[in-house]
Amino acid sequence: MVLIDITANSESEARDQVKAQGLIPISLKSKKPRFYRTNTKQLSVSLFSVELLALLEAGLNLVEVIETLATKEHQQQPVLTQLLNVMYEGQTLSVALERQSETFPMLLIATIKSSEKTGDLQEALRRYIAYQQQIDQLKKKVISASIYPLLLMIVGSLVILFLLVFVVPKFSLIYQGTSKELPYLSQLLLMWGQLLSQHGELVALIVFVILSTGIFAFSQASVRAYFLSKLWQMPAIGRQLKIYQLARFYRTVGMLLKGGTPIISALKSATSLLDKSLHHNIKKAELAISEGKPASEAMTQAGLTTAVASRMLAVGERGGNIDEMMARIAGFYDDDLSRWIDWFTRLFEPILMLIIGLVIGVVVLLLYMPIFELAGNIQ
Repeated sequence: MVLIDITANSESEARDQVKAQGLIPISLKSKKPRFYRTNTKQLSVSLFSVELLALLEAGLNLVEVIETLATKEHQQQPVLTQLLNVMYEGQTLSVALERQSETFPMLLIATIKSSEKTGDLQEALRRYIAYQQQIDQLKKKVISASIYPLLLMIVGSLVILFLLVFVVPKFSLIYQGTSKELPYLSQLLLMWGQLLSQHGELVALIVFVILSTGIFAFSQASVRAYFLSKLWQMPAIGRQLKIYQLARFYRTVGMLLKGGTPIISALKSATSLLDKSLHHNIKKAELAISEGKPASEAMTQAGLTTAVASRMLAVGERGGNIDEMMARIAGFYDDDLSRWIDWFTRLFEPILMLIIGLVIGVVVLLLYMPIFELAGNIQ
């Protein structure tokens, strides 16, 4: 066994260099320190797909297109140069992309691989770009719908934090020497103010430790997966999460089927887009289809359809256009999800404002209640 040093931009490139020297790579270990940061900008797959299609439509052949894109922007050169090196060896574009699977998604690789068998690369790229635009449009709708509630929560939390950290301690000092019996809730609030006044540094340290622990916990994939599984168990939200997953699933499978990919391979390629809780359903559908069952029946038994989707799939099978029917199902799911998002935001925003207003009102009322009682006694 021989240890050698290789300078490469990726693991696949390092393996190729080792094989070119007549050696067989057994294991690779990066010598890059953990704090090292590369200066190269990550390749935008969406932009790459659009530019690839535009140059192909302009009449350039595939190698010329990659050469043009590799020299267009210096920051993107390492990834595209590696694609060129693989294509210079006589390999196809899908093989070159597959060797850089850490950069290019499996859906794009599967789309191009199926187009290489039929010779319609441009049409396949159009379908992939349209797919990405539809997915991005739905994501933008979800993000835009969550911006205003998020701002409400931030502003409301800051106001409540200001009252608890600055206003309450001031009032606790005012009431500290009074012999008047205060309401129980006012006493609790003023005890909090006295605690901040006397041990503010310790309270700040405890809050900092709790926040740091929470941030670290949510940075762990297992913790995020746990909370996501709890969301899936909630009746209304869980159903919409499943519809969102199924919309992406049907659109992906429909696009791959339209490009000539067999349905089993299309299901396997789309598995990575679904939540892990649905992976078992995909395997059940694959097994049923391999046993000769119709796709509509297999997916229904595997729990990958709704009542509407099951009927539409059956109609698509009878008409021989199941790929188009899957795209329609995805559009139907997108419309359903959009309506639910609009309804949820219209209902959630006033409820959130009401809750924040009540919390602020209760805090202020508890602070001023002793003053109100004192004024009443004077009268």
